[in-house]
Amino acid sequence: MAGNQNRSRRVGELIQRELATMLTRDVKDPRLSMVSITAVDVTRDLGLARVYYTVINAQDDPDNLEKVHQGLATANGFLRHELGQRIQLRIVPKLEFRYDESVVHGAKLTQLIDRVIEDDLKRHNDDE
Repeated sequence: MAGNQNRSRRVGELIQRELATMLTRDVKDPRLSMVSITAVDVTRDLGLARVYYTVINAQDDPDNLEKVHQGLATANGFLRHELGQRIQLRIVPKLEFRYDESVVHGAKLTQLIDRVIEDDLKRHNDDE
């Protein structure tokens, strides 16, 4: 069983590297120019790959997220076909794209922490 998990993880890492390369070099859709692949989880049977992505400056334009999702849906067949050409697998997993909100949440938490530190420093300086 552990061998299947290791293989799924290795295949996910390989798919992540290849998709990142394809998005920067091969895909001409301008909607996908700011997409970054953050992780790929592959099922044990290698039939499905959940591809987690984020968009640079996503918080600046919320409508852009929908455009990116549509762009990925449009490019899905091309990306899967290209994966089949680039990696040696009997069956190329279906690609399911999911927006990764962890980067946005991390940025919000960092802002909150910075704000609390700043407020604390102000209070500390006012006490002196």
